[in-house]
Amino acid sequence: MWFSFWRPRDRFSLDELRYLTDQLQKVRIINEVNKDFVVEALRSIAELITYGDQHDSSFFDFFMEKQVMGEFVRMLQMSKSMIISLQILQTLSIMIQNLRTEHAIYYMFSNEYINFLITYKFDFRNEELLSYYMSFLRAISGKLNKNTISLLVKTQNEDIVSFPLYVEAIRYAFHEESMIRTAVRALTLNVYHVGDGPVNRFVSKAPYDGYFSDLISFFRKQCIDLNGLVSEIPQKTEPDRTTAILAAVDEIEDNLYYFSDVISAGIPDVGRLITDNILQLLILPLLLPSLRLDALKESPIGPVTSLYLLCCILRIVKIKDLSNAIAAALFCPLEAFLPYAEPKVNGHVTNGNCHESHHQLENNNAAVDEQLGVTTELSTSHVYPEDVTKQVSSTRSLHGLRDILLSYVVSGNSQLVMGSLNVLATLLQTKAVAELDEAMLDALGILPQRKQHKKLLLQALVGEGLGEEQLFSPESCSTKDGISNEIGGYLQRLKEDYGVACSSSEFGKSSRTHRFQVLDALVSLFCRPGVPAEILWDGGWLLRQLLPYSEAEFNSQHLKLLKDSYRDCCNALVKETRGTWPDLLVTVLSDEWKKCKRAIEASSPRKEPKCILLPLQKSSSDDVHNDSSVSYGEKMCEQVKVFVLLHQLQIFCLGRALPEQPPFYPPADTPGASRARTAGIDGSIPKPGTELRLVDTVPCRIAFERGKERHFSFLAISIGTSGWILLLEEFPQKQQYGVVRVTAPLAGSSPRIDEKHPKWLHLRIRPSTLPFVDSGRPAALGTPRKAKPKTLVDGRWTLAFRDEESCKYALSMLLEEIDLQSNEVERRLRPMLNLDEPPATETHFGPPSASSSTVTSTSSTT
Repeated sequence: MWFSFWRPRDRFSLDELRYLTDQLQKVRIINEVNKDFVVEALRSIAELITYGDQHDSSFFDFFMEKQVMGEFVRMLQMSKSMIISLQILQTLSIMIQNLRTEHAIYYMFSNEYINFLITYKFDFRNEELLSYYMSFLRAISGKLNKNTISLLVKTQNEDIVSFPLYVEAIRYAFHEESMIRTAVRALTLNVYHVGDGPVNRFVSKAPYDGYFSDLISFFRKQCIDLNGLVSEIPQKTEPDRTTAILAAVDEIEDNLYYFSDVISAGIPDVGRLITDNILQLLILPLLLPSLRLDALKESPIGPVTSLYLLCCILRIVKIKDLSNAIAAALFCPLEAFLPYAEPKVNGHVTNGNCHESHHQLENNNAAVDEQLGVTTELSTSHVYPEDVTKQVSSTRSLHGLRDILLSYVVSGNSQLVMGSLNVLATLLQTKAVAELDEAMLDALGILPQRKQHKKLLLQALVGEGLGEEQLFSPESCSTKDGISNEIGGYLQRLKEDYGVACSSSEFGKSSRTHRFQVLDALVSLFCRPGVPAEILWDGGWLLRQLLPYSEAEFNSQHLKLLKDSYRDCCNALVKETRGTWPDLLVTVLSDEWKKCKRAIEASSPRKEPKCILLPLQKSSSDDVHNDSSVSYGEKMCEQVKVFVLLHQLQIFCLGRALPEQPPFYPPADTPGASRARTAGIDGSIPKPGTELRLVDTVPCRIAFERGKERHFSFLAISIGTSGWILLLEEFPQKQQYGVVRVTAPLAGSSPRIDEKHPKWLHLRIRPSTLPFVDSGRPAALGTPRKAKPKTLVDGRWTLAFRDEESCKYALSMLLEEIDLQSNEVERRLRPMLNLDEPPATETHFGPPSASSSTVTSTSSTT
């Protein structure tokens, strides 16, 4: 007897399942003595049923025969211990997730045990228990299809009257724990995508249709919280603030993707509910009114956050009616949104006079403009057509939201410019996926030229009205009536369903007028000083989308403004050849040329909308008192980016194709009489340890450490666009030869003789390369750097010579070599500085003979 009792059983056997079931059936009370056994038995049964489902059907037959599910329920009702509840939920979750046969799933769902467990009153004060419960519900939803879902609902007259799985899950849709919210969303998506008609009607009618309005209200609160992070005065360090913003952005975009997934289930009533709630609770009362400058203090959301959210909604939530409603609302006057913008936090609406409220907001404009960095008058260097000037020169005279977007492009700060460009780009991309009507883009003035011509050609071919006349007419590209008829339906719906009225004067204008307003704003942007270059590249991308082939729609004022700005950039670039980093100028130009070409010819914008929100990277060049070479290098790179964009736009205006490489002259041969050739340098970078001839060198002393003065021979050389300062030590055994011990860049050395000690020569020694150029490229605008680059500082040398003449000679040597280096850089850049001449093909362009004779005569005086 005892031997049979101790005989080991096969763990994965029917005997083991029978034994565990018998032991559970004998349990009449659960206490501290048998609690652990019950937990282990529940866990083991889950393993055995999963194993049997895949290997031996008799396991599940026994499970059904003995009504083991009933034993689970009895254990739950009998126990007051939290650990038993946890184990039962975990056991059932494991079983349901791993069961593969339809027979097993049908049995699990066909009795009322599952619904009983779903509606059981667990003590959810324990957060861990709630997590297990949601995993249990999610596991059930993962097995839903049109057949199994009917086992979990109760119907009456072919209508569902009870669906515990869905009803209990959405109770926790807005739980503070993100994992709980994620589980609820996964469950609801599983329900929606079953495609069962009665279930679809159940979820989209009262009272459960309130879930969708609650969903948008919860999302609205998240948007307001995001704005708090964006607009607050930074109290944290910048990386911490950026991390907080990115975390909030991820949550918001996850919500929007959830909306998109719900819509993709194809339930018409649900799509309508989401559209209506987004418009009524978010877009019309909050986001669109927040675009106005004077709403900064009145609205819980600022313009920058509003622009970002509009981009995300248009990009992610792909509902045609929603996209067109947002686009149509851009034509509405600001006053149309005042009834939406007036409700206070407590939900009460003020009864004040709208005109008085508007007048009070106008009085606050000056302070708001200053805070946002938006000027109320355009630069006097810009010339605009009279009708455009009236619309975009002052935000106070603007009433349409579309005009406000253009005013931000013309005179907003960097974030507002980036946000407005992103909205326009997103509208274009929304058309690419067929959510936005072409007529809407045409009315907004951002229909690409090729699509506009295709549309008019089609109208001409089918004999519609003035299609042929418009196609070949340079004066008008579409009629007022055409635009009005196309978008009138959306405007009428805004008025009837949402109470937002738009006068016909805005959208009744020809699309050509609107198109020129957009082009004018972009040209103004390209001519604005102080705008980060990568934002200008975004404007270049939008321009190329609108005008992909030629300058046909530029007027003479546009061309003049672009050419004047290009000439200013050319002059600035010439100054850089005499600046601190001329040796890197050709390299940086080549790199930025390729990047800019890729950026403006790409099929979509380079940056995601969240870049609008992130703090702009502050470079050392932003500090006006910073005189470091790295600061000058950052300014040079920024100047090069602007120059490259304007240069490529000029090529575009001339009707030429953009070359893959910028047009440089090839490197010149180094003259034989140069100091570099005389010293024996073959063109490679002279490294420490290189042996050179001591010709034209000057003896000097320098102390790199306190109290340790060393003697060197000083030499400055230039080879093409490169140049170095060399300190050499003489070879005692080899006369007139020395070995290089120290090298430093020639450019940016800023040599000067000490005023009190005429034998001393002061040099600034800059880094050999810029940190962001060396690593490939700086972080994209509005994005955080993954690692803070190593801070580079300038060195300072003080060289002591034996007499004043030697010191002056060393200075003249430096200035001559710097001049030769700068001349070569400027010569190589010459094709880029004069677009009126065809690109040159010379293979040799040596330095002027005068410079060579100067070097020779100077050498003879040594």
